[in-house]
Amino acid sequence: MRILVTGGAGFIGSHFVRRTLAGAYPTYAGAHVTVLDLLTYAGSLDNLAEVADAPGYRFVHGDIRDAALVRRLTAGTDLVVHFAAESHVDRSIAGAADFVSTNVAGTQVLLQAALDHHVGRFVHVSTDEVYGSIAEGSWTEDHLLEPNSPYSAAKAGSDLIARAYHRTYGLDVCVTRCSNNYGPYQFPEKVVPLFVTNLLDGRAVPLYGDGLNMRDWLHVEDHCRGIALVAERGRAGEIYNIGGGTELTNRELTEVLLAATGHDWSMVEPVADRLGHDRRYSVDISKITDELGYAPTVPFADGIAETVAWYRDNRAWWEPLRSLGEPARGTEPAAAAGCGVGEHK
Repeated sequence: MRILVTGGAGFIGSHFVRRTLAGAYPTYAGAHVTVLDLLTYAGSLDNLAEVADAPGYRFVHGDIRDAALVRRLTAGTDLVVHFAAESHVDRSIAGAADFVSTNVAGTQVLLQAALDHHVGRFVHVSTDEVYGSIAEGSWTEDHLLEPNSPYSAAKAGSDLIARAYHRTYGLDVCVTRCSNNYGPYQFPEKVVPLFVTNLLDGRAVPLYGDGLNMRDWLHVEDHCRGIALVAERGRAGEIYNIGGGTELTNRELTEVLLAATGHDWSMVEPVADRLGHDRRYSVDISKITDELGYAPTVPFADGIAETVAWYRDNRAWWEPLRSLGEPARGTEPAAAAGCGVGEHK
């Protein structure tokens, strides 16, 4: 089995690679795993250091928009797991062009190469943000796409391109749409690592608007296990929501992180709300549960405690990232995947 993982040096992609090479997904035991990553600001080889010498592992520094490179890498590949994307909502508001180029055009380059080289399966990792905002209830996979940010619109475009390659050409494509991820190795512009690292340094944390925007929280371990299930047994052409089952307002999440780091609300700095800020995300995971037996297994209290402890114990990983530019202000827990051409959420 030969697997190509795009964006595999980012937060979620690197977790998937590490777990695959560790034998966590029996179907892929002994697989040869090639990681393609451009190593933009949120992708790092440090995220893959523990598997750098693993049998079957190969890293390729490159861009998913490089058609010649992508064609070479997909030749002989059995499975593509596509994490690579520009992902941070605030950055997309500041400049949308790279998001459209990477997320839409880059995905099309990969899909075409997979089609030309008869890749057995293509898993396109997407985000619940493509659905827009929902006041009550939860989105099923057939819900209308109503993205509200340049990031989510670009991801919706990539979802539709992936769907078209299945419907038009018969390429075996599955799409996953996850809720908000958290866990170790997440670049500290996303809300959990931003707040935790600020608080560990005695710095205030910025809370958007009234703080009542609500998100569903998913540990990266559960997310990657869901992706592996879809890769193994998902139905071609289908979309699968992957959620964590813990809905919190940003104020509630802030309270959890303040308590975990020994601080109070004096460390919170209210800031103006984000443009077009989605109020609530919530995915219905009945489909992946009924068809593939998925259920989140990491309790939020345990997962967040372990995550805070990881950042407390791994300053050498995150402190140098401050020099890459001050993280975007605000608490939007951008959904899918590292960022940059490393991945989303």
